[in-house]
Amino acid sequence: MKRSSSPSGKARILLVNHDDAIIRLLESARYQIKTASSKDAMQWIEAGLPPDLILLHLDAHNLEDLETIENYRSVNPDQKIVVISQLSDVGIVVRAMRLGAMDYIIGPREEQDLPGEIERLLSGSPQEPDDADVRDRACEHFEHVEHDIAFLAVSPIMRKIRAQVGQVAKVDIPVLLLGESGVGKEVLARLIHKLSRRSGKTMVKVNCAALPADLLESELFGYEPGAFTGANRSKPGTLELCDKGTVFLDEIGEMSPTVQAKLLHVLQDGRFSRLGGRSSVTSDFRVLAATNINVKEAMVTKAFREDLYYRLNAFTINVPPLRERSEEIPILAKHFMRQFSEKYDCSPAECSPNLIRACLRYRWPGNLRELGNFIKRYMVLQDEAAAIAELEEQQNSSAIDVELTDEDCLIGAGGLKSMVQDLKERAEPKIIERVLIATKWNCKLAAKQLKISYKALLYKMKQYRVLPPGVTGPGLRNAQG
Repeated sequence: MKRSSSPSGKARILLVNHDDAIIRLLESARYQIKTASSKDAMQWIEAGLPPDLILLHLDAHNLEDLETIENYRSVNPDQKIVVISQLSDVGIVVRAMRLGAMDYIIGPREEQDLPGEIERLLSGSPQEPDDADVRDRACEHFEHVEHDIAFLAVSPIMRKIRAQVGQVAKVDIPVLLLGESGVGKEVLARLIHKLSRRSGKTMVKVNCAALPADLLESELFGYEPGAFTGANRSKPGTLELCDKGTVFLDEIGEMSPTVQAKLLHVLQDGRFSRLGGRSSVTSDFRVLAATNINVKEAMVTKAFREDLYYRLNAFTINVPPLRERSEEIPILAKHFMRQFSEKYDCSPAECSPNLIRACLRYRWPGNLRELGNFIKRYMVLQDEAAAIAELEEQQNSSAIDVELTDEDCLIGAGGLKSMVQDLKERAEPKIIERVLIATKWNCKLAAKQLKISYKALLYKMKQYRVLPPGVTGPGLRNAQG
């Protein structure tokens, strides 16, 4: 490995923007370390005295120094530059590497092998990374710094949501997370908790769809001996155990109206009683809630209480489905590949361009959860052709064509919005009927395929009079049972 000559024979590292912690990590290594401002570093390079490596320390106060990377490389295209920072924003990582940084190191951490990392970088050669490489390498760093939570924010909408999370986490108010199943609502909830002042306390997730109403009530509020058959001892509920912490109510749209009413009362004053108890319990907890149902429709059908909705939606985050942020699919696929290879102690399979293109064509109705399961199967089978065929088969089977006539495409006085609404009202009953026929009028299965709640499907069937053969309106509920 060829290095610039120095009297000591050591590799010369120029630390731009002085940082004592970084120097401590490098002081025992075999490097000649100099410190300088960004301006002084530029003078060194222009004078023909470039170091072997420029280590640019970046923080919130000197973000403008990112631009110096491009300046250094313009004078000396072979200059090796590495950014080291505590800042974990993917946008900053991508920007640094596009400007010409070889790498972006999150640190320093006392246990980090910084000298070993620098030795590896000194052995390499600087090159212009393509966009895919930039995103992948930025993603690699970002995954390890979000408080042990792998939340990837590369698309503009997800970066906006990440900024919202950072703001709302500091304010002790309820947050309602909306979005399809599998989009990452739980990851967001955990990140909000980790960034909040309650991060040192307990966060408990309660899946409201997994428990019957009576069990959910006892899980939330606890019970005393004799409250019901089998209650032989007292048991504190989740709301009590999360005092000073956070409660995450997942699938809150499936909570029964009775439990909703009791929860609303607790949210108003923080006081409640255990089942079968006579004394009140006070608990200071923050509520984060998530649902994949259409809350507005659920309120119309009285499946979800309006007063509870307005209590929970002090701040609402709508998480978009994966198909609306498809630029993240290649990064997420490789993230899952790394994650599962570490978990199952196996080598990651290759994500070829053909496989990535197939992933980009598919609509991923199951979102990140479906993508993760697909990657897991691919790693097990190691058969790219079969994996691509699987995606194409599922795409073809889930496609539903709604024919548009020339008359449909005429924009009337109401404009585009009116035309789209009219087409929606005409297409929606057709789609619902086709799915119901395909599922042999099994409403629960059809609702699952349509990604709406069972009650919302019944409401739409009544609204559009989509009925099984021989069934009239009054007998609808019994016919769907």
